[in-house]
Amino acid sequence: MKQEPVSLITRRRFLQSSLLAGAAAVSPLARAAGTTPLRIASFRFDVTPPVGHPLCGGWITPVVDCEDPLEAIGFVLLGAGKPIVVCVVDWTGILNEAHIAWRAALAEAAGTTPDRVAVQCVHQHDAPFVCLHSERLVATQGDGMRVMDVAFFDECLARARAAVKAALPQARPVTHVAHGEARVEKVASNRRIALGPDGKLRKQRGSSCKDPELIAMPEGLIDPMLKTVAFYDGAEKLVACHYYATHPMSHYGKGHVSSDFCGLARKRRQKDEPGCAHLYFNGAGGNIGAGKYNDGSPEARVQLTRRIYDGIVASERSLQPAPITRVRWKASNVLLPTNPIFKEDELRAMLADKKNVPANRIRPAMRIAWIHRVAKRTPIVLSALHVNNVAMLHMPAESFVEYQLRAQKMQPRRFVATAAYGDGGPWYIPVKEEYPKGGYEVSVANCAEAVDAILTRGMREALAG
Repeated sequence: MKQEPVSLITRRRFLQSSLLAGAAAVSPLARAAGTTPLRIASFRFDVTPPVGHPLCGGWITPVVDCEDPLEAIGFVLLGAGKPIVVCVVDWTGILNEAHIAWRAALAEAAGTTPDRVAVQCVHQHDAPFVCLHSERLVATQGDGMRVMDVAFFDECLARARAAVKAALPQARPVTHVAHGEARVEKVASNRRIALGPDGKLRKQRGSSCKDPELIAMPEGLIDPMLKTVAFYDGAEKLVACHYYATHPMSHYGKGHVSSDFCGLARKRRQKDEPGCAHLYFNGAGGNIGAGKYNDGSPEARVQLTRRIYDGIVASERSLQPAPITRVRWKASNVLLPTNPIFKEDELRAMLADKKNVPANRIRPAMRIAWIHRVAKRTPIVLSALHVNNVAMLHMPAESFVEYQLRAQKMQPRRFVATAAYGDGGPWYIPVKEEYPKGGYEVSVANCAEAVDAILTRGMREALAG
């Protein structure tokens, strides 16, 4: 039996949800303020790398072929001051100068400023991981290593500008917003679960796992809820944003480009509702993966895809559109500290050591890029889109799930949906309690543990009001 699309809302339900029915094409916010009506324009464009392009920053097999294409999808919100742009990209990460360039390109196309643009990544690993500064450092070695193809990167920015400019004339009135959530079963599990008697991490569960001891251990601290925020023109759903915190990899590393199980679930939902733009955001999943439920097999990818898709559908079942009465964008700049364990002279020696495998030369280049960024005092931008009692929070890099849960506690009477994997410069961002435990994420975190207090203040500022 074919399932009825969740976006279909009966006329009775729609009228009950709106005390201001009768002029559905004009937002209640605009009518109350006597201003231009709110409008929304969705856009999408291809960001699939060509054959031979580095994947995951050059650490794994480069592109051999494409199993399913990668996309950048977003929306422009008009009528609430300068345009607001939110975009999510099927890439591993966009770091430092590259992230600033993405925000600047989208801002230019939309006629706004970069501080009113959020660019997040989903973090699939058979995908580009881009850092312009690191690419320059690697190129100085003259031995063929690559982090990214700058020409392809520039081409993607050109596509971004063109997609936004083409979308703006098609903007639709946006009158209602809704939020929902549903529990996802057997996907997320905490990676940092096996502690020794000394409190140190003795081994960890990755995105996939075949260790019986680790598989048998509990899920640990996660956020099991998949959240949805949707925008409507009257009874018609135009944009649906879905949020769930986990590393989105089932298997990777052989050069087969894929949006992996989270992207595949989003694409399946998009086929259900071709008239609605579906976006998927990875929450604060730096210490979260599917390892308890994923053995890395192709069959596991199919199962994980179905579970995320089921979570999206279930989350949308609880959507109850309400008239938009309040829209606000809040940004907060934070200057994050460099991890003192990393010394530039040592990192440069590792980069220059031709005995090291490429991954162990490129990673130091990325850390040097971060050190230089901090020295220039170039901030990380946190932002939040506030619509009625909904806050859509945009966080940097591989933030730990504790930050997402903390954000929800900061605003217990509001619906807070968190998207991490924005500016990837900091790499992993543990909470301070995790630094003494060690482990992989702590060992490669580009920030000192003081990042916890600084980032938390920035979150509070972005969520305030």
